[in-house]
Amino acid sequence: ENGEGLQILHYEVGQKYEPHYDYFLDEFNTRNGGQRIATVLMYLSDVEEGGETVFPTAIANFSSVPWWNDLSQCARKGLSVKPKRGDALLFWSMRPDASLDPSSLHG
Repeated sequence: ENGEGLQILHYEVGQKYEPHYDYFLDEFNTRNGGQRIATVLMYLSDVEEGGETVFPTAIANFSSVPWWNDLSQCARKGLSVKPKRGDALLFWSMRPDASLDPSSLHG
């Protein structure tokens, strides 16, 4: 009643999801269901290379941690999460004051 149905995506080698926001900027969606406040991504498989969820405008500096070298080149900008089967990623599209969070841009 207060949520959307599941979306299941499968990516082939070389495919990607272009950076986007999960919140709505149009009046139709905000009037007919409201904003997407949060998103949960569940990783159903491991990948050998790439596959990260990248938040390019998020502020992070992990260049000194050991797994930094395991990230693809595009994943080294902003904040990145490498997929691991069984893991889930929760992120917010809105701030606690109900304003839209531009750092939730991801792809």
